[in-house]
Amino acid sequence: MKKVILSFMLLILNIQAEEVYATFSVEADQSANLAFTSSGIVNHISVDVATIVKKGDTLVQLQNADLKAALKIASTSLKYAKREYDRQLKVKQLVDESRLDSHAFKFENAKAQLDYQQALLNKTILKAPFDGVIYEKSVELGDAVSGAMLRTILKIQSLHKRKLILGFDQKYWKTIKVGQTFKYGIDGDTKRYMGKISKVYPFADSANRKIIAEVEAKNFTPGLFGEGYIIVDDKK
Repeated sequence: MKKVILSFMLLILNIQAEEVYATFSVEADQSANLAFTSSGIVNHISVDVATIVKKGDTLVQLQNADLKAALKIASTSLKYAKREYDRQLKVKQLVDESRLDSHAFKFENAKAQLDYQQALLNKTILKAPFDGVIYEKSVELGDAVSGAMLRTILKIQSLHKRKLILGFDQKYWKTIKVGQTFKYGIDGDTKRYMGKISKVYPFADSANRKIIAEVEAKNFTPGLFGEGYIIVDDKK
């Protein structure tokens, strides 16, 4: 009987040794605070909180009629500079080198001016950096923004992809590895979930003596908390 009890106790200890307790918070896999680096008046807003967007979608625009006109002028200048340069190339045997260089310079300068005006215009258009959903908005039509004083006007996060930010005791720094299974539950949800360790941070927090790891997940609300166990040896 004693041998049976001893074996049972050893089995319990072995099971406990194979599981590492960890708490976690849910974060979006991607998130960004969006702001203008140009100054101006907000002229158009295409999104609101909970709007789903695709990478490259226009979100907010500043008044930019003057920059559009300047871009058109630069485009016209480039067209005629190229035309004249091409004309000079056809008769380059009849013109001196310095004159040809002068037209080459005008052509290259016109290209640079077009790129510059396009860059200025682009700064007045805020676009989605990745596929996602807008989860915070703090801008209205007519608002003034300043490129000198950056102010976040939209916050965006990935729509479905999430990551669990795990914290576990630093004494397991040699034990926890990428690929191990994490069994967990979310606060307010009775269902149990499973995932794989996708990343282990290469440092321990001296304040709480914990190491951070990540687990990929989907569809959880960012900000939620939970707890679970990392299975050290999946074969057992």
